[in-house]
Amino acid sequence: MSSLPWSDQENDLIVADYFAMRADDISGRHYSKAEHRRRLLPLLNDRSEGSVEFKYQNISAVLKGLGEDWIPGYKPAFNFQMALVDAVARWLASNPVGLIDQPGLSSRDSLREVGQLWIGPAPTLSNKPPPQELEQTLHIAQKFDVAGRDARNRALGRAGEEQVLLYEQAALRFEGRDDLARNVRWVSEEEGDGAGYDIASFAPDGRSRLIEVKTTNGWERTPFYISRNELAVAEERRVDWCLFRLWNFSREPKAFVLHPPLDAHVSLIATSFQANFD
Repeated sequence: MSSLPWSDQENDLIVADYFAMRADDISGRHYSKAEHRRRLLPLLNDRSEGSVEFKYQNISAVLKGLGEDWIPGYKPAFNFQMALVDAVARWLASNPVGLIDQPGLSSRDSLREVGQLWIGPAPTLSNKPPPQELEQTLHIAQKFDVAGRDARNRALGRAGEEQVLLYEQAALRFEGRDDLARNVRWVSEEEGDGAGYDIASFAPDGRSRLIEVKTTNGWERTPFYISRNELAVAEERRVDWCLFRLWNFSREPKAFVLHPPLDAHVSLIATSFQANFD
């Protein structure tokens, strides 16, 4: 069996095969991983079945860093070469319709009916992944500006806000506060993005809840952008304001909540500057 580095041609072949499986997986169509592997092996440079299986896991790890959905049956395996990242980027650039930019309709419809959303703990130092995994995923996210892509994806952002709107209304109705549920407002939809929050909701006792929503199809540590105005409102309305971070949105939306001050939870990095003429 060959121990030479994978060539660009080999990487392109296995990446295309992976995405074919992922399309079937997302659509719920039956597919055979073994059959995919058997068809692929003759096209490669004397690779073992184990090598191919591990490369599939490497592709999952690359997609994790890119803030994209991966095949659950191929657990992300790190310590991959950047040539594989380039191959995945080439495939995504050539197949823009293959990106999961639109959230999973089945997830949204089911949550619309039952009004449920899994809310767990926020990322912390105590639950961070191993150093190599964290380093590689964050490097990819920065190189390909995953946070910027999420921020520009208006369909993704809007769907995430809608999910939180429905969750807030359902939570209030569960507490017997139908009166408050009827008055939950989708501020960003009604008035635009200038308020510094997306949803105006309530606690069961009637106190205001101002919710900014950030959504990604990636994992819970995918970076996100936050505007200067949103930070300012978070500081001014510390008691009322919170940030809902939705992740894994395309398959099974999950969330955690951050409360001000945000710099107690995340590192805030300036990404642009205003240039004035003196």
